[in-house]
Amino acid sequence: MTKKYFGTDGIRGKVGEYPITPDFVMRLGYAAGKVLTQVNTNLAKGAHPAVLIGKDTRISGYMLEAALEAGLSAAGVDILLTGPMPTPAVAYLTRALRAQAGIVISASHNPYYDNGIKFFSSVGAKLSDEIEHAIEAELDKPMQVMESAKLGKARRINDAAGRYVEFCKSTFPNNMDLRGLKIVLDCAHGATYHVAPDVFHELGAEIVSIGNKPNGLNINEQVGSTHPQALQKAVLEHSADLGIAFDGDGDRVMMVDAQGNLFDGDQLLYIIAVGLKAKGELNGGVAGTLMSNLALEHGLQKHGIPFARAKVGDRYVLELLNEKNWTLGGENSGHILTLDKTTSGDAIIAALQVLHALKLSGKTLTAQGAELVLYPQVLINVVTAKKIDLASHVEIQASVKAAEKTLAGRGRVLLRASGTEPKIRVMVEGEDGGLVQKLAEDIADVVTQATR
Repeated sequence: MTKKYFGTDGIRGKVGEYPITPDFVMRLGYAAGKVLTQVNTNLAKGAHPAVLIGKDTRISGYMLEAALEAGLSAAGVDILLTGPMPTPAVAYLTRALRAQAGIVISASHNPYYDNGIKFFSSVGAKLSDEIEHAIEAELDKPMQVMESAKLGKARRINDAAGRYVEFCKSTFPNNMDLRGLKIVLDCAHGATYHVAPDVFHELGAEIVSIGNKPNGLNINEQVGSTHPQALQKAVLEHSADLGIAFDGDGDRVMMVDAQGNLFDGDQLLYIIAVGLKAKGELNGGVAGTLMSNLALEHGLQKHGIPFARAKVGDRYVLELLNEKNWTLGGENSGHILTLDKTTSGDAIIAALQVLHALKLSGKTLTAQGAELVLYPQVLINVVTAKKIDLASHVEIQASVKAAEKTLAGRGRVLLRASGTEPKIRVMVEGEDGGLVQKLAEDIADVVTQATR
Protein backbone atom coordinates (compact mmCIF):
# COMPACT_ATOMS: atom_id res chain seq x y z
CA MET A 1 0.00 0.00 0.00
CA THR A 2 1.39 3.39 -1.03
CA LYS A 3 2.25 5.80 1.77
CA LYS A 4 0.86 9.30 1.71
CA TYR A 5 3.58 11.10 3.69
CA PHE A 6 6.43 8.73 4.55
CA GLY A 7 9.23 8.19 2.06
CA THR A 8 12.13 5.75 2.37
CA ASP A 9 13.64 7.89 5.13
CA GLY A 10 10.83 9.58 7.01
CA ILE A 11 9.03 12.74 5.90
CA ARG A 12 11.10 15.45 4.23
CA GLY A 13 10.56 18.72 2.37
CA LYS A 14 11.15 22.44 2.26
CA VAL A 15 10.45 24.25 5.52
CA GLY A 16 7.20 26.19 5.39
CA GLU A 17 5.81 24.09 2.55
CA TYR A 18 3.43 21.23 3.30
CA PRO A 19 4.09 18.89 5.04
CA ILE A 20 7.06 20.57 6.79
CA THR A 21 4.85 23.11 8.58
CA PRO A 22 4.26 23.61 12.33
CA ASP A 23 0.61 22.56 12.18
CA PHE A 24 1.28 19.33 10.27
CA VAL A 25 4.26 18.41 12.46
CA MET A 26 2.18 18.98 15.59
CA ARG A 27 -0.50 16.63 14.23
CA LEU A 28 2.25 14.16 13.25
CA GLY A 29 3.52 14.20 16.83
CA TYR A 30 0.00 13.59 18.11
CA ALA A 31 -0.66 10.77 15.60
CA ALA A 32 2.68 9.09 16.38
CA GLY A 33 1.96 9.42 20.09
CA LYS A 34 -1.46 7.79 19.75
CA VAL A 35 -0.08 4.88 17.72
CA LEU A 36 2.87 4.36 20.06
CA THR A 37 0.52 4.30 23.04
CA GLN A 38 -1.49 1.56 21.35
CA VAL A 39 1.47 -0.63 20.33
CA ASN A 40 3.30 -0.38 23.66
CA THR A 41 0.82 -2.33 25.74
CA ASN A 42 3.52 -3.65 28.10
CA LEU A 43 3.80 -0.33 29.94
CA ALA A 44 2.92 -0.32 33.62
CA LYS A 45 -0.62 0.78 34.32
CA GLY A 46 -0.85 4.57 34.28
CA ALA A 47 2.71 4.99 32.93
CA HIS A 48 3.24 7.29 29.99
CA PRO A 49 5.15 6.14 26.92
CA ALA A 50 8.27 8.25 26.32
CA VAL A 51 9.69 9.49 23.02
CA LEU A 52 13.21 10.87 22.54
CA ILE A 53 13.65 13.85 20.21
CA GLY A 54 16.98 14.90 18.70
CA LYS A 55 17.75 17.31 15.87
CA ASP A 56 20.53 18.60 13.68
CA THR A 57 21.66 22.24 13.61
CA ARG A 58 19.11 23.76 11.19
CA ILE A 59 17.40 26.89 12.49
CA SER A 60 13.99 25.36 11.72
CA GLY A 61 14.73 22.59 14.24
CA TYR A 62 13.60 24.82 17.10
CA MET A 63 10.18 25.37 15.52
CA LEU A 64 9.62 21.73 14.54
CA GLU A 65 10.84 20.44 17.91
CA ALA A 66 8.27 22.62 19.68
CA ALA A 67 5.52 21.43 17.34
CA LEU A 68 6.37 17.76 17.90
CA GLU A 69 6.56 18.33 21.65
CA ALA A 70 3.07 19.86 21.67
CA GLY A 71 1.56 17.02 19.63
CA LEU A 72 3.16 14.26 21.68
CA SER A 73 2.16 15.90 24.95
CA ALA A 74 -1.44 16.21 23.74
CA ALA A 75 -1.42 12.44 23.11
CA GLY A 76 -0.21 11.74 26.65
CA VAL A 77 3.39 10.94 25.73
CA ASP A 78 6.41 12.12 27.73
CA ILE A 79 9.21 13.79 25.76
CA LEU A 80 12.97 13.48 26.25
CA LEU A 81 14.91 16.29 24.54
CA THR A 82 18.57 15.90 23.57
CA GLY A 83 19.15 19.07 21.56
CA PRO A 84 21.48 18.80 18.52
CA MET A 85 22.51 15.16 18.19
CA PRO A 86 23.50 12.89 15.27
CA THR A 87 20.79 10.65 13.87
CA PRO A 88 22.57 7.45 15.01
CA ALA A 89 22.96 8.94 18.49
CA VAL A 90 19.17 9.19 18.73
CA ALA A 91 18.89 5.53 17.70
CA TYR A 92 21.35 4.56 20.44
CA LEU A 93 19.87 6.81 23.15
CA THR A 94 16.36 5.57 22.38
CA ARG A 95 17.55 2.07 23.31
CA ALA A 96 19.70 3.19 26.24
CA LEU A 97 16.92 5.24 27.85
CA ARG A 98 14.26 2.59 27.17
CA ALA A 99 12.11 5.06 25.23
CA GLN A 100 9.24 3.76 23.14
CA ALA A 101 10.51 5.60 20.07
CA GLY A 102 13.04 8.14 18.86
CA ILE A 103 12.47 11.07 16.52
CA VAL A 104 15.14 12.95 14.56
CA ILE A 105 14.46 16.37 13.07
CA SER A 106 16.84 16.49 10.11
CA ALA A 107 17.13 16.62 6.33
CA SER A 108 20.52 14.90 6.42
CA HIS A 109 22.79 16.20 3.64
CA ASN A 110 20.21 18.67 2.24
CA PRO A 111 20.56 22.50 2.50
CA TYR A 112 19.39 24.34 5.63
CA TYR A 113 16.03 25.36 4.14
CA ASP A 114 14.93 21.72 4.00
CA ASN A 115 14.03 19.63 7.01
CA GLY A 116 12.43 16.32 7.85
CA ILE A 117 11.17 13.98 10.53
CA LYS A 118 12.62 10.48 10.97
CA PHE A 119 11.46 7.85 13.45
CA PHE A 120 13.20 5.01 15.26
CA SER A 121 11.54 2.14 17.09
CA SER A 122 12.32 1.26 20.70
CA VAL A 123 15.21 -0.95 19.52
CA GLY A 124 16.79 1.83 17.44
CA ALA A 125 15.58 0.57 14.05
CA LYS A 126 13.47 2.27 11.38
CA LEU A 127 9.73 1.96 12.00
CA SER A 128 7.98 -0.90 10.24
CA ASP A 129 5.73 -0.16 7.27
CA GLU A 130 2.75 -1.24 9.40
CA ILE A 131 3.43 1.40 12.06
CA GLU A 132 4.05 4.10 9.43
CA HIS A 133 0.70 3.23 7.81
CA ALA A 134 -0.96 3.37 11.24
CA ILE A 135 0.49 6.84 11.89
CA GLU A 136 -0.75 8.04 8.51
CA ALA A 137 -4.22 6.68 9.23
CA GLU A 138 -4.24 8.51 12.58
CA LEU A 139 -3.20 11.74 10.81
CA ASP A 140 -6.45 11.67 8.85
CA LYS A 141 -8.51 11.70 12.06
CA PRO A 142 -9.38 14.83 14.06
CA MET A 143 -6.78 15.77 16.67
CA GLN A 144 -7.96 15.65 20.25
CA VAL A 145 -6.23 16.39 23.56
CA MET A 146 -5.88 14.21 26.61
CA GLU A 147 -7.38 15.56 29.83
CA SER A 148 -4.90 17.76 31.67
CA ALA A 149 -3.92 15.14 34.24
CA LYS A 150 -2.83 12.77 31.46
CA LEU A 151 -0.80 15.19 29.31
CA GLY A 152 2.81 14.28 28.65
CA LYS A 153 5.75 16.08 30.26
CA ALA A 154 9.04 17.14 28.66
CA ARG A 155 12.52 17.08 30.12
CA ARG A 156 16.00 17.67 28.73
CA ILE A 157 18.66 14.94 28.77
CA ASN A 158 21.67 17.01 29.79
CA ASP A 159 24.25 14.23 29.48
CA ALA A 160 23.11 12.97 26.05
CA ALA A 161 26.32 14.00 24.27
CA GLY A 162 28.56 12.39 26.89
CA ARG A 163 26.58 9.14 26.80
CA TYR A 164 26.93 8.94 23.02
CA VAL A 165 30.65 9.79 23.05
CA GLU A 166 31.28 6.90 25.46
CA PHE A 167 29.18 4.56 23.33
CA CYS A 168 31.17 5.41 20.18
CA LYS A 169 34.45 4.85 22.02
CA SER A 170 33.22 1.47 23.25
CA THR A 171 33.11 0.20 19.63
CA PHE A 172 36.91 0.66 19.35
CA PRO A 173 39.16 -1.98 20.99
CA ASN A 174 40.19 -1.24 24.57
CA ASN A 175 43.77 -2.30 23.85
CA MET A 176 44.12 0.09 20.92
CA ASP A 177 44.35 3.88 20.61
CA LEU A 178 44.86 6.58 17.99
CA ARG A 179 47.99 8.17 19.43
CA GLY A 180 50.39 9.41 16.79
CA LEU A 181 47.62 10.21 14.30
CA LYS A 182 46.77 13.74 13.24
CA ILE A 183 43.18 13.77 11.97
CA VAL A 184 41.12 16.55 10.40
CA LEU A 185 37.40 16.23 11.15
CA ASP A 186 34.83 17.99 8.96
CA CYS A 187 31.55 18.11 10.88
CA ALA A 188 29.55 19.82 8.09
CA HIS A 189 28.40 22.49 10.60
CA GLY A 190 25.98 19.74 11.58
CA ALA A 191 25.00 17.48 14.43
CA THR A 192 28.44 15.90 14.99
CA TYR A 193 30.15 19.23 15.71
CA HIS A 194 30.18 18.80 19.50
CA VAL A 195 30.64 15.02 19.77
CA ALA A 196 32.95 13.77 17.00
CA PRO A 197 36.02 15.80 18.11
CA ASP A 198 35.66 14.43 21.65
CA VAL A 199 35.42 10.82 20.45
CA PHE A 200 38.64 10.91 18.41
CA HIS A 201 40.52 13.15 20.84
CA GLU A 202 39.72 10.92 23.82
CA LEU A 203 41.03 7.93 21.84
CA GLY A 204 44.36 9.72 21.56
CA ALA A 205 44.39 11.42 18.16
CA GLU A 206 45.49 15.01 17.54
CA ILE A 207 42.39 16.68 16.13
CA VAL A 208 41.88 19.62 13.78
CA SER A 209 38.19 20.48 13.37
CA ILE A 210 36.52 22.27 10.49
CA GLY A 211 32.81 22.70 9.78
CA ASN A 212 32.29 22.86 13.54
CA LYS A 213 30.67 26.30 13.90
CA PRO A 214 26.98 25.86 13.05
CA ASN A 215 24.81 28.98 12.93
CA GLY A 216 21.54 27.39 11.81
CA LEU A 217 22.02 28.37 8.17
CA ASN A 218 25.38 26.87 7.17
CA ILE A 219 24.77 23.13 7.59
CA ASN A 220 26.37 21.22 4.65
CA GLU A 221 27.35 24.52 3.01
CA GLN A 222 30.55 23.77 1.05
CA VAL A 223 31.63 21.37 3.82
CA GLY A 224 30.97 17.80 4.90
CA SER A 225 30.80 14.52 3.02
CA THR A 226 28.87 16.08 0.11
CA HIS A 227 31.55 18.76 -0.37
CA PRO A 228 34.83 16.97 0.47
CA GLN A 229 37.02 19.61 -1.18
CA ALA A 230 37.15 21.54 2.11
CA LEU A 231 38.48 18.46 3.90
CA GLN A 232 41.00 17.66 1.16
CA LYS A 233 42.39 21.20 1.40
CA ALA A 234 42.53 21.14 5.22
CA VAL A 235 44.35 17.79 5.33
CA LEU A 236 47.08 19.13 3.06
CA GLU A 237 47.29 22.48 4.89
CA HIS A 238 47.71 20.82 8.28
CA SER A 239 49.92 17.96 7.03
CA ALA A 240 47.48 15.53 8.63
CA ASP A 241 47.62 11.76 8.38
CA LEU A 242 44.02 11.62 7.20
CA GLY A 243 40.68 13.40 7.26
CA ILE A 244 37.12 12.34 8.03
CA ALA A 245 34.00 14.11 6.70
CA PHE A 246 30.49 13.63 8.05
CA ASP A 247 27.19 14.84 6.65
CA GLY A 248 24.78 17.12 8.46
CA ASP A 249 23.14 14.46 10.62
CA GLY A 250 26.15 12.19 11.07
CA ASP A 251 25.11 9.01 9.29
CA ARG A 252 27.39 9.33 6.23
CA VAL A 253 31.17 9.39 6.08
CA MET A 254 33.94 10.01 3.55
CA MET A 255 37.68 9.91 4.25
CA VAL A 256 40.76 11.60 2.78
CA ASP A 257 44.35 10.33 2.95
CA ALA A 258 47.52 12.35 3.61
CA GLN A 259 47.87 13.10 -0.12
CA GLY A 260 44.34 14.50 -0.34
CA ASN A 261 42.84 11.49 -2.13
CA LEU A 262 39.15 10.92 -1.44
CA PHE A 263 37.75 7.52 -0.36
CA ASP A 264 34.02 6.93 -0.71
CA GLY A 265 31.66 4.48 0.98
CA ASP A 266 32.55 1.57 -1.33
CA GLN A 267 36.25 1.92 -0.58
CA LEU A 268 35.73 2.29 3.16
CA LEU A 269 33.41 -0.74 3.17
CA TYR A 270 36.17 -2.73 1.44
CA ILE A 271 38.76 -1.72 4.05
CA ILE A 272 36.48 -2.70 6.95
CA ALA A 273 35.48 -6.01 5.34
CA VAL A 274 39.05 -7.06 4.54
CA GLY A 275 40.17 -6.12 8.06
CA LEU A 276 37.40 -8.16 9.66
CA LYS A 277 38.05 -11.11 7.33
CA ALA A 278 41.77 -11.14 8.21
CA LYS A 279 40.86 -11.21 11.90
CA GLY A 280 38.25 -13.94 11.37
CA GLU A 281 35.47 -11.67 12.57
CA LEU A 282 33.49 -11.02 9.38
CA ASN A 283 29.99 -12.38 9.79
CA GLY A 284 29.03 -13.72 6.35
CA GLY A 285 29.42 -11.23 3.52
CA VAL A 286 28.87 -7.61 2.56
CA ALA A 287 25.66 -5.96 1.37
CA GLY A 288 25.82 -3.11 -1.13
CA THR A 289 23.29 -1.55 -3.48
CA LEU A 290 22.57 -1.46 -7.19
CA MET A 291 24.86 1.61 -7.33
CA SER A 292 27.82 -0.01 -5.55
CA ASN A 293 30.90 0.03 -7.80
CA LEU A 294 31.61 -3.26 -9.56
CA ALA A 295 35.23 -3.02 -8.39
CA LEU A 296 33.99 -3.50 -4.81
CA GLU A 297 32.27 -6.75 -5.76
CA HIS A 298 35.35 -7.99 -7.65
CA GLY A 299 37.72 -6.88 -4.87
CA LEU A 300 35.77 -8.70 -2.18
CA GLN A 301 35.59 -11.83 -4.33
CA LYS A 302 39.42 -11.97 -4.35
CA HIS A 303 39.29 -12.27 -0.55
CA GLY A 304 36.54 -14.90 -0.66
CA ILE A 305 33.96 -12.45 0.71
CA PRO A 306 30.35 -12.86 -0.57
CA PHE A 307 28.64 -9.73 -1.89
CA ALA A 308 24.95 -9.02 -2.51
CA ARG A 309 23.08 -5.98 -3.81
CA ALA A 310 19.95 -4.32 -2.43
CA LYS A 311 17.85 -1.51 -3.87
CA VAL A 312 19.27 1.97 -3.30
CA GLY A 313 18.62 3.20 0.25
CA ASP A 314 19.96 2.23 3.66
CA ARG A 315 16.54 0.76 4.58
CA TYR A 316 16.95 -1.86 1.86
CA VAL A 317 20.57 -2.57 2.78
CA LEU A 318 19.40 -3.22 6.35
CA GLU A 319 16.63 -5.53 5.11
CA LEU A 320 19.16 -7.52 3.06
CA LEU A 321 21.57 -7.78 6.00
CA ASN A 322 18.81 -9.06 8.26
CA GLU A 323 17.63 -11.50 5.60
CA LYS A 324 21.14 -12.98 5.22
CA ASN A 325 22.10 -12.60 8.88
CA TRP A 326 25.13 -10.51 7.89
CA THR A 327 26.36 -7.44 9.78
CA LEU A 328 28.26 -5.25 7.29
CA GLY A 329 26.83 -3.25 4.41
CA GLY A 330 26.46 0.21 2.97
CA GLU A 331 26.27 2.60 0.06
CA ASN A 332 28.87 4.48 -1.95
CA SER A 333 27.41 7.69 -0.48
CA GLY A 334 29.15 6.75 2.78
CA HIS A 335 26.16 5.35 4.65
CA ILE A 336 27.76 2.30 6.30
CA LEU A 337 25.99 -0.21 8.55
CA THR A 338 28.00 -2.16 11.13
CA LEU A 339 25.27 -4.12 12.87
CA ASP A 340 27.70 -5.85 15.21
CA LYS A 341 28.31 -2.40 16.73
CA THR A 342 25.03 -0.50 16.42
CA THR A 343 21.58 -0.67 14.83
CA SER A 344 21.78 2.09 12.21
CA GLY A 345 24.24 3.78 9.88
CA ASP A 346 26.68 5.70 12.08
CA ALA A 347 29.41 7.81 10.47
CA ILE A 348 31.56 8.12 13.59
CA ILE A 349 31.44 4.39 14.34
CA ALA A 350 32.08 3.50 10.68
CA ALA A 351 35.15 5.75 10.66
CA LEU A 352 36.41 4.07 13.83
CA GLN A 353 36.05 0.65 12.18
CA VAL A 354 38.15 1.86 9.23
CA LEU A 355 40.83 3.10 11.64
CA HIS A 356 40.66 -0.21 13.51
CA ALA A 357 41.27 -2.10 10.23
CA LEU A 358 44.22 0.18 9.38
CA LYS A 359 45.73 -0.37 12.82
CA LEU A 360 45.43 -4.15 12.39
CA SER A 361 47.07 -4.10 8.95
CA GLY A 362 49.74 -1.59 9.90
CA LYS A 363 49.02 0.21 6.62
CA THR A 364 48.15 3.82 5.89
CA LEU A 365 44.81 4.77 4.36
CA THR A 366 46.73 5.42 1.11
CA ALA A 367 48.26 1.94 1.01
CA GLN A 368 45.15 0.04 2.10
CA GLY A 369 42.87 2.05 -0.17
CA ALA A 370 45.14 1.48 -3.18
CA GLU A 371 44.10 -2.19 -3.16
CA LEU A 372 40.69 -1.20 -4.53
CA VAL A 373 40.69 0.97 -7.65
CA LEU A 374 37.12 1.94 -8.50
CA TYR A 375 35.95 1.43 -12.07
CA PRO A 376 34.90 4.52 -14.04
CA GLN A 377 31.17 5.01 -13.64
CA VAL A 378 29.07 7.26 -15.87
CA LEU A 379 25.56 8.32 -14.83
CA ILE A 380 23.30 10.14 -17.29
CA ASN A 381 19.87 11.42 -16.23
CA VAL A 382 17.45 11.39 -19.15
CA VAL A 383 14.47 13.72 -18.71
CA THR A 384 11.37 11.90 -19.91
CA ALA A 385 8.13 13.21 -21.39
CA LYS A 386 6.18 10.03 -20.69
CA LYS A 387 6.34 6.91 -18.54
CA ILE A 388 7.51 3.67 -20.09
CA ASP A 389 8.13 0.12 -18.92
CA LEU A 390 11.89 -0.19 -19.16
CA ALA A 391 11.88 -3.97 -18.77
CA SER A 392 9.62 -4.60 -21.77
CA HIS A 393 10.78 -1.86 -24.17
CA VAL A 394 12.39 -3.71 -27.10
CA GLU A 395 14.79 -0.99 -28.35
CA ILE A 396 15.99 -0.03 -24.86
CA GLN A 397 16.59 -3.62 -23.82
CA ALA A 398 18.41 -4.29 -27.09
CA SER A 399 20.76 -1.36 -26.42
CA VAL A 400 21.41 -2.63 -22.89
CA LYS A 401 22.17 -6.16 -24.12
CA ALA A 402 24.51 -4.80 -26.80
CA ALA A 403 26.40 -2.77 -24.19
CA GLU A 404 26.65 -5.75 -21.83
CA LYS A 405 28.02 -7.89 -24.68
CA THR A 406 30.67 -5.24 -25.38
CA LEU A 407 31.65 -5.09 -21.71
CA ALA A 408 32.00 -8.90 -21.70
CA GLY A 409 31.61 -9.31 -17.95
CA ARG A 410 34.10 -6.52 -17.19
CA GLY A 411 31.44 -3.91 -16.58
CA ARG A 412 27.81 -3.33 -15.71
CA VAL A 413 24.73 -1.51 -17.03
CA LEU A 414 21.87 -0.28 -14.84
CA LEU A 415 18.72 1.59 -15.84
CA ARG A 416 16.22 2.78 -13.27
CA ALA A 417 13.41 5.31 -13.15
CA SER A 418 13.74 8.10 -10.59
CA GLY A 419 11.23 7.84 -7.76
CA THR A 420 10.96 11.61 -7.36
CA GLU A 421 11.52 13.15 -10.82
CA PRO A 422 10.47 12.45 -14.45
CA LYS A 423 13.89 10.99 -15.25
CA ILE A 424 15.46 7.68 -16.18
CA ARG A 425 18.94 7.14 -14.78
CA VAL A 426 21.36 5.42 -17.15
CA MET A 427 24.46 4.07 -15.40
CA VAL A 428 27.35 2.25 -17.06
CA GLU A 429 30.59 1.24 -15.40
CA GLY A 430 33.64 -0.75 -16.40
CA GLU A 431 37.41 -0.80 -16.56
CA ASP A 432 37.70 1.34 -19.73
CA GLY A 433 36.50 4.89 -19.01
CA GLY A 434 36.22 5.93 -22.67
CA LEU A 435 34.18 2.88 -23.57
CA VAL A 436 31.92 3.35 -20.54
CA GLN A 437 31.22 6.97 -21.56
CA LYS A 438 30.33 5.98 -25.14
CA LEU A 439 28.06 3.11 -24.10
CA ALA A 440 26.22 5.31 -21.57
CA GLU A 441 25.64 7.99 -24.22
CA ASP A 442 24.42 5.41 -26.75
CA ILE A 443 21.88 3.97 -24.31
CA ALA A 444 20.79 7.46 -23.19
CA ASP A 445 20.10 8.38 -26.85
CA VAL A 446 17.86 5.32 -27.23
CA VAL A 447 16.01 6.14 -23.99
CA THR A 448 15.55 9.75 -25.14
CA GLN A 449 14.02 8.66 -28.45
CA ALA A 450 11.76 6.15 -26.71
CA THR A 451 10.35 8.63 -24.20
CA ARG A 452 9.60 11.59 -26.47
